[in-house]
Amino acid sequence: MTVSPGATVNPEGVHFAVTAREAERVTLSLFEGNDETRFAMLREGELHHLFVPGTRARQAYGFRAHGAWAPDQGLSFDDSKLLADPYALALDRPYVFDPRLAERGFDTASLVPKSIVCDPPELALAPPLFRPGGFIYELNVRGISMRHPDIPPALRGTIAALAHPAILAHLTRLKVDAVELMPVTAWIDERHLPPLGLHNAWGYNPVIPMALDPRIAPGGIAELRATVDALHRAGIGVILDLVLNHTGESDVLGPTLSLRGLDSRYYAKGSAGALVNHTGTGNMLDAGQPVVRRLMLETLRHFVRHCGVDGFRFDLATVLGRGPNFDAAAPIFDEIAGDPWLADRVLIAEPWDLGPGGYRLGQFPQSWLEWNDRYRDDVRRFWRGDPESAGVLATRLMGSSDLFGGPRSRSVNFIASHDGFTLADLVAYRQRHNEANGEQNRDGHGENFSWNCGVEGPTGDPEILERRAKAVRAMLSTLFATRGAIMLTAGDEFGRTQHGNNNAYAQDNDVTWLDWEGRDRALEDFVASLSAFRDANRNAFSPNFPDQADWNDLEGDPMSRATWDNPVLDGFSVTVPPGVTIRLDRRGLSARVTTDRAKRQEP
Repeated sequence: MTVSPGATVNPEGVHFAVTAREAERVTLSLFEGNDETRFAMLREGELHHLFVPGTRARQAYGFRAHGAWAPDQGLSFDDSKLLADPYALALDRPYVFDPRLAERGFDTASLVPKSIVCDPPELALAPPLFRPGGFIYELNVRGISMRHPDIPPALRGTIAALAHPAILAHLTRLKVDAVELMPVTAWIDERHLPPLGLHNAWGYNPVIPMALDPRIAPGGIAELRATVDALHRAGIGVILDLVLNHTGESDVLGPTLSLRGLDSRYYAKGSAGALVNHTGTGNMLDAGQPVVRRLMLETLRHFVRHCGVDGFRFDLATVLGRGPNFDAAAPIFDEIAGDPWLADRVLIAEPWDLGPGGYRLGQFPQSWLEWNDRYRDDVRRFWRGDPESAGVLATRLMGSSDLFGGPRSRSVNFIASHDGFTLADLVAYRQRHNEANGEQNRDGHGENFSWNCGVEGPTGDPEILERRAKAVRAMLSTLFATRGAIMLTAGDEFGRTQHGNNNAYAQDNDVTWLDWEGRDRALEDFVASLSAFRDANRNAFSPNFPDQADWNDLEGDPMSRATWDNPVLDGFSVTVPPGVTIRLDRRGLSARVTTDRAKRQEP
């Protein structure tokens, strides 16, 4: 009989299985309340398994791995640690960091969540709703609804809140094509946060890849599935931001929660007890190992088969293709492309990691989209007034053919994301202001290509406020006039601020929770009109690189090579089929988009 990792339910009971190649033996722990019953598991090669008759869905369980304790050799077996099943589909409670999770010999059963047996129904496979050149709306599940006055308090901060009529109405008004949910699977705080009274707000510190975090999905898989259904009925696709590059077990001093305790040398890159840290989080998953790739692929299949999601965004995606170096022909890319559940999904790479040769923008497989940070920076530089920035902006506006080549742009264009300044803060702060993060303002990007329009931070000066408003509208107009997919982060359509914090990952509070009552409704109306215009003229902004484009200077004369080479060129206009003209003028801080069919103009 073929045994699959995880907890497989059949009419007679549950078959539990886990990979632990170098463990001497593995024990299965079943829980009824606080009572633990342990069972010795059978071994077949690297797989440890056991069938338990009479066991049903909702059974709480975990594993204990027995073996050598030799950290200098990369071995850290400690049977006092209760380990989550890497294939668990649910947990009974969230992770809470405790220093004793890393203390050898301390039994952690009372400190960690238990894995829960699940048997979700399989859905019929349907094509993704997201269309090429569509509008992606990135959102933090907690942040979008925690302060929404129309969301019932019990629903705030949950995945289910995204299906509330108030949220759906906002998304449909903006004509969003797909929401991109920041990580929704179970995460743990980094160990330096609790002593500071802070908590991870973003979720980019996961423990296991399939189980939803109970804080944001108290209804588990069914909650996500129902929310996806509601969004689909509204014509909105769902993309999950997945973190498959590391786990929250951190560096060698970090907690033992799952993979580390089962097979530390197998899952993470390292040698002689030292972990490779190309992610900046203490460890890096090794996609070169078949067992790791299998876990990654099963994660993707799970969210399609059981929740119906349309695609995935991969955090630090270069890790997926790493051997000694990045390889766009790495096995996982072919395995995804050949999988019937995954081949047609929307796949978006964050095309970099922090290791040598880790910046790989434009080098992922042709079926993948990629976050384009060059677009982000070049739009900012142009509207800030930097010299020699107009020509490169023209290339970005048309889909960044210099980066992606081929017949179509694979760019996901954005000006601001969860990581960095908000759009409003870009024009209000020249420097980062991350003091609230407890790291003496050393964290976060140092160069943001931002500008404050004359005063750092809040001001009552009407001239500065007007200049900031014009700059924000000019950048938004540029974004919505760009070829290829575009992305806006929730709240940027109505002027959200993080008060200059450009690394708000540790601010699970009003810094990252959207202020719906204090939002700039005029700006929101403006964005809705931009999106409506883009939606009505999709062909002009498709990912296809234009066969024809007529370029003129701001006086209406055809652009020459000498004009393009002018280092202080302040703008240009371009007309693309079917008759849409985009005019960018930084002298007047204005971006206008017009069409021959309906003379509509954006200030």
